[in-house]
Amino acid sequence: MPIDLAQHIRNIPDFPIPGVQFKDITSLLLSPDAFNETIARMVDLAAEARVDRLAAVDSRGFIFAAPMATRMGLPLVLLRKAGKLPGATLSYDYNLEYGQASLEVHADDVPSGARVLIIDDLVATGGSLKAAAALIEKAGGETAGIGVVIELIGLGGREALADYDLFSLVTFEVDE
Repeated sequence: MPIDLAQHIRNIPDFPIPGVQFKDITSLLLSPDAFNETIARMVDLAAEARVDRLAAVDSRGFIFAAPMATRMGLPLVLLRKAGKLPGATLSYDYNLEYGQASLEVHADDVPSGARVLIIDDLVATGGSLKAAAALIEKAGGETAGIGVVIELIGLGGREALADYDLFSLVTFEVDE
């Protein structure tokens, strides 16, 4: 019988600010069976995209993309916050609700024309994932899709990412 992954995701009220219901994946990681099931489901969905490599968004995306890449036998590209990668990088600046951020990738990690699946833990408004896709494309790759564990319904993330195939394992309404 499949594991109900939603039961392993803890809700933290009023974090990081009052009124926000934070979806905490650390409780999912405490269950080896639930974590293994998460990775297996992500790999199954990712396999449908026929990709050349995975890209993980800093930092919680690393948790899910690394075991996926190992199981799929694919290279893993890290999309990091500014200043975290040594060597030559490409960057993409984007706006957040509360300011500005930047993602970087090693300049030679995405070969021209490579089909890349972006992995993260959660999609809310879609801003950071849209930036991740733009960075992959700036590097010369093709965003073959986006995969997340959690999708928050009602914040416009799926709509913001309408140009990309998006899969999620668990959905929550924003007030849940």
